[in-house]
Formats: sequence, structure tokens, C-alpha cells
Amino acid sequence: MEQVILVDERDLETGTMEKMEAHEKAFLHRAFSVFIFNEKGETLLQQRALDKYHSGGLWTNSCCSHPRPGEETIDAASRRLEEELGFEAPLKKVFDFVYQASFDNGLTEYEFDHVFVGYYEGAITPDPKEVCNYAYRTMESIEEELQNKPGLYTAWFHIAYPRVMEWWKQNKAV
Repeated sequence: MEQVILVDERDLETGTMEKMEAHEKAFLHRAFSVFIFNEKGETLLQQRALDKYHSGGLWTNSCCSHPRPGEETIDAASRRLEEELGFEAPLKKVFDFVYQASFDNGLTEYEFDHVFVGYYEGAITPDPKEVCNYAYRTMESIEEELQNKPGLYTAWFHIAYPRVMEWWKQNKAV
């Protein structure tokens, strides 16, 4: 059973819990989101596998998950990038945020989310259990779709993307 790290609002560890139980009981836990850019400044999005435990079929950032107990968050982000999309890229933490979102299936995401960015050019080999599609998209097209078709994207993407876009505009150098 996969465990998540329970935290307080300052990201201080308070214990561990089985992942599904944490989502059923809406306990705050540590998570991460990775945003990968190419040299054109496009963002790599993934469409979550249709049978994910929540948000299946929705588009979101390049990859996201939870660190394991005892695992550094940046190491977990690198591990999951390799597991979900089949490549490695140097990552840099740019900010974090706390969010809570409830889903129709009774689960709740209540996460202290660490956001990492990286750059990558090369082959992508997604794990079909995690990802059913992927695409590099321009920031403008993502921003337009978030406004006109918000239901295509995950709850956390709506929160993180505007901040990532702001960061990217200030740090365009690849």
C-alpha cells in the first residue's frame, strides 16, 4: 500500500497514511507538480489515464504525485517524471501552495503542492497506466482553453498554471 506524508500548513511532517485513506478523509499531505518546457517555451501537458482514481481523462501538468515517506520531494518528482513519461530532466522548485478539491467519487485532494519546472527536448514514452495522451502546448492556447473549456483540466492545474506562467515570463532563459 502506498503511503503519503501528512503535513501541516507549513509543510512540517505530522505522520504518514495510506494514500487512498488520506484522500477519503481529506488529510493534508505532501505532493508535487512538475511542469516541463521545451526550447520553444511550450508546456508539456499530459492527459491522465481514463481509469485514474480521480480526474481520469483530464489534462494537467507534465506529471504529479506524492513523495514516499523518507523521500526528498525533488527526488520523488524526478522519479515520477521517469516513471510516468519515460525521461529525466533537471528540475528546479519555483513555489508551493496548498489546495483542496473534492471529487464526485467522494475523494478529496488536500495537498501541500511543491511545484518544479524543467526543460526537455527528446523522446517521450508515457506509461499507459498513468497517461493516455500528451502534447506540448503554447501558453496562450492553454490559457485560452482554461477560460473557455475549464472542465478539460484538473483542479490543481487551474491554481498552479497562472503562477507557473508568471514565473516563466520572468525566467524565459532556457
